[in-house]
Formats: sequence, C-alpha cells, structure tokens
Amino acid sequence: MASPDGASGVGGSPEETELSITLTLRMLMHGKVMAGGSKGETVKRIREQSSARITISEGSCPERITTITGSTDAVFRAVSMIAFKLEEDLGAGGDGMSAGRAPVTLRLVIPASQCGSLIGKAGAKIREIRESTGAQVQVAGDLLPNSTERAVTVSGVPDTIIQCVRQICAVILESPPKGATIPYHPGLSLGTILLSANQVRGHSISKG
Repeated sequence: MASPDGASGVGGSPEETELSITLTLRMLMHGKVMAGGSKGETVKRIREQSSARITISEGSCPERITTITGSTDAVFRAVSMIAFKLEEDLGAGGDGMSAGRAPVTLRLVIPASQCGSLIGKAGAKIREIRESTGAQVQVAGDLLPNSTERAVTVSGVPDTIIQCVRQICAVILESPPKGATIPYHPGLSLGTILLSANQVRGHSISKG
C-alpha cells in the first residue's frame, strides 16, 4: 500500500523540523532562584524533567548566567518550569492577595546583532510579539558591560512568557548573530565595581 500523499514529507512538518534544532538560550538570573535546597535540587529537577542541559555561571555576585541548551522542545520545557518556579516564589513571598498571578520577569541575554530582527522595522516585530502573547517585552538600548550582548526583559504570567520566549527564539533562529559575540559575564558588571568603590570610600576625594 502506498502511503497517503504528504503524510511523511522528506523535511517533515515545520513543528518536527523545529524540534530537531538545537537551541541555546542565555538568561540573567539570581543564583538563589535556581539553587533551591542545599544541593541545587531545583536545577537538578528541571534538568531531569525537561531533558535540557542547564549550566549556571560561577561567581560571587548575586546574578548569574543560566544557559539552557537542547532541542527547542526541551528548552521551552525548561523555561516553562523556571517561569512557574519564579511565580511560586513570588506567591510565597506575597501577602496572599496576588499569590499565583504576580507577573514574572525573565531577562534573556541575546547578541546585539540579533536584536534588530527582534525589534523589526519601526518596532513592528516586537509590537507583534507583545500583542499576540500579552507579555511585556523590552530590548535594552545599551550593551551589557564588556560584551556585545543586550538584555531582553520579558514580563507577564508564566503562560504568556512561554509563548513570548517561543516567538523570540523563532526570530533568533531565523537571524543568526553576525560577527563575533563577546558574551556577558555578570562578575564584570558595574555593581561589582561600585561595591569595591564603597569598600574603599575612605580613599575617595571629597569636594568641599
């Protein structure tokens, strides 16, 4: 028997093709969010349940880079679990009135050369993403310190954030970064420099 027409095209459906792509997503997060428990139980659970590879940058500063790598499906599962974990943490710390529906914020770290495609001509693409997902999306105007990357902030309830991240990933997969990317390392951020400056306040020049 011949197989039905179009049932198994050579390239498969767009969804199947998308799932076979390896995606790497970098996010700027507070280290304590992913730690959970004494031995990083949260990140361990997300790795196991999403099948994504998750690494967290080393460093003494509060913010770390969380890198998620895997099939698009695995990456989106991991992002979903992180968004719901953040919502759970917000609910636990709230007064009970807004528990479970407090807006969650994720900060993606994306090469600046891809941000133009994400914004679109006259901001058309980013406006389309905002309207279709209901999430707030903002692309930072400035580069992150000592890098060629920018922060893309996504805010909303987890369901809208997940849809938004899917659309952002679709754009960046279609528009690979141009030139060399200098990745952002939180340890080199202004916050660290200011902290060091505060520690040696006594040596600062006072204007009288």
